[in-house]
Amino acid sequence: MTKTPMLPKNAVVYIVDDDPSVRNALSRTFKSIGLQVATFRSAREFLDNTRDNISHENVAGCLILDVQMPDQTGIELQEELNRDHAGLPIVFMTAHGDIPMTVKAMQAGAVDFLPKPVDEQQLVEVVQRSIARHAQEQYECAILDDFRRRVDSLSRREYEVMTLVITGMLNKQIARRLDITEYTVKVHRGRVMEKTGAESLAELVRLCERAGVVEV
Repeated sequence: MTKTPMLPKNAVVYIVDDDPSVRNALSRTFKSIGLQVATFRSAREFLDNTRDNISHENVAGCLILDVQMPDQTGIELQEELNRDHAGLPIVFMTAHGDIPMTVKAMQAGAVDFLPKPVDEQQLVEVVQRSIARHAQEQYECAILDDFRRRVDSLSRREYEVMTLVITGMLNKQIARRLDITEYTVKVHRGRVMEKTGAESLAELVRLCERAGVVEV
């Protein structure tokens, strides 16, 4: 049996489908397992009500999206969300899917492409996994954002020492490189660890790499 992932309590399932019976059925399904649900009858209605929120609020979610809809297709909405860097995982549903369409959607980052009538249990499992992954991504992004703010608090010399420390240079090598004493390097190194919140050199190296820290 597949283990159900732990989901944040404020997670939201967005359902965009022009068929009210589909919206209602899926809404009941996800509410029954304790998830918040927001339904929309068109891509435009979805954007008008969520665009200012989904890219900025730290709320995990998943978008269940019909492909064929009036005015704007699901694929077009996906393209628009990608341009906005929304980061919201998308699960497509369609009664008229074809291989090129599926490939295009998956290459653009879709989590899955399910045929209608959709297997609700399969859909629930896909959505739960997507929300769990989205929550983890948001958590990691928050850590990086906090780390970047901490790095910005470093003095220029502390930053210089940090960029050399993460290359594996010894204190005495850094001292020669910067023309300062080894004791001064140790002091700056300690401040770097304190200010960045890194608990080890390995963690500092990993965070710097992910945050794109470069030598001055």
